Amino acid sequence: MNRITTAFAAAAVSAGLAGAAWAEDTIKIGVLHSLSGTMAISETTLKDTVLMMVDQQNAKGGLLGKKIEAVVVDPASDWPLFAEKARELISVNKVDAIFGCWTSVSRKSVLPVIEELNGLLFYPVQYEGEESSKNVIYTGAAPNQQAIPAVDYMMNELGVEKWALLGTDYVYPRTTNNILESYLAGKGVKKEDIFVNYTPFGHSDWSKIVADVVALGADGKKVGVVSTINGDANIGFYKELAAAGVSADDIPVMAFSVGEEELAGLDTTNLVGHLAAWNYFESADTPANKAFIDEWHKFTKNPKRVTNDPMEATMIGFNLWVKAVEKAGSTDTDKVLDAIVGLETPNLTGGEAKVLPNHHITKPVLIGEIRKDGQFDIVSQTKEVAGDAWTDFLPASAKLDSDWPDKKCGMWNTETNSCVQIKSNY
Repeated sequence: MNRITTAFAAAAVSAGLAGAAWAEDTIKIGVLHSLSGTMAISETTLKDTVLMMVDQQNAKGGLLGKKIEAVVVDPASDWPLFAEKARELISVNKVDAIFGCWTSVSRKSVLPVIEELNGLLFYPVQYEGEESSKNVIYTGAAPNQQAIPAVDYMMNELGVEKWALLGTDYVYPRTTNNILESYLAGKGVKKEDIFVNYTPFGHSDWSKIVADVVALGADGKKVGVVSTINGDANIGFYKELAAAGVSADDIPVMAFSVGEEELAGLDTTNLVGHLAAWNYFESADTPANKAFIDEWHKFTKNPKRVTNDPMEATMIGFNLWVKAVEKAGSTDTDKVLDAIVGLETPNLTGGEAKVLPNHHITKPVLIGEIRKDGQFDIVSQTKEVAGDAWTDFLPASAKLDSDWPDKKCGMWNTETNSCVQIKSNY
């Protein structure tokens, strides 16, 4: 696969000795996002976000007196290739941190490599929880910062009684839906009132699935869709909804992986009123967000490029890494991890993101309604919520805690007061 090494320098550096001198005076970070394949629609923007952050930091004088150099690789939506590229970034390119992954299957592929080589990954996308690695800082939402509040909103504000849990067939949707099934059962929802379906990446024929969802409401009960569909499969799903004449008033869809970037490629006329749960929307009315959007348009030289939640999480992760490196006076993984817990950095909705002992962060929960222009009207927003690595709604997880500074453990059993050691693999 192609590898592009991008260095933001004050002037172009020619080959030969000048290039070698420049390389010796840089701090390298890895950018591990799919630039081709089914996930490119989502991940390419995060690559650009990292490059923008690097550009801005270098304009401030770099880090520890050195320029930051971004080494960009393309794992091409190929999950085993994520592991290969992560190893290459750490062992060959000698990066000090990696910013990357979108899907949980890609993160699970990378985890053993990161832990074996004592690398550092900043993971910027909402996920299923049930994980806390010493070598990962999770800047995306855990289920209690997205999925659970979203279901509460649909139940309490929209009157949803029957549930269609539709997801792409991999670990994030399956684990999230396991949590949601348990949560809904605890709320008194009957098993027969929950329809669960999984489809492969890139799935395009949605006619039968949409018909099954519509049929779920034949008894007159309000049906809602919770969507963990990822990548370009969303295009076909929403088109089929429109073709079937399903409006948000009929069957509201709450998406966890559809944001401004995905909607930019769709005719949103028939999607107005459908929902998404994130921790940031471009429509957030704050000075920090306005400045971020202005910087993004300036960097991309495209005033139509939208922003989205994983971009904010990428920005937060980068800024936390910079603060931790400055505090530690080093890019060494262990020193950075010792420094990072407790650090705070502003988010784009007016609050602060704080790194918790479980290597997750605090985030507000936002619910947005799709507008005709592809943006979202924010209809609900909470204060910052602490990310929970282990859900309270699965019995095996409810007794687990994570505390890296004090217990040096990501799976602390609160009943036995001991650390559960399980090797990460997928």
